[in-house]
Amino acid sequence: MNITPDLIGYLAATLTTASFLPQAILTIKTRDTSSLSLSMYSLFTFGVFCWLIYGLYLGDKAIIIANALTFILAASILAFKIYNTVFKKN
Repeated sequence: MNITPDLIGYLAATLTTASFLPQAILTIKTRDTSSLSLSMYSLFTFGVFCWLIYGLYLGDKAIIIANALTFILAASILAFKIYNTVFKKN
């Protein structure tokens, strides 16, 4: 069996994005962000955005797809966290 670097990239992208889904779904459903760190999610979201830009620069579809999806989910959670923080819900 010949495993190509692209296959490893797509597998890694699928696993890391899928691992983020349960937290994203829970947060979006409950809108509860009290246990989440604003600084951590801000840095994480910016880091994912940087990976997305990097993937676009390289033209690497695995990096682009995984980070575009993760960025949308992370930005959604970050928006809930900022909203809850500003309005003192947590």
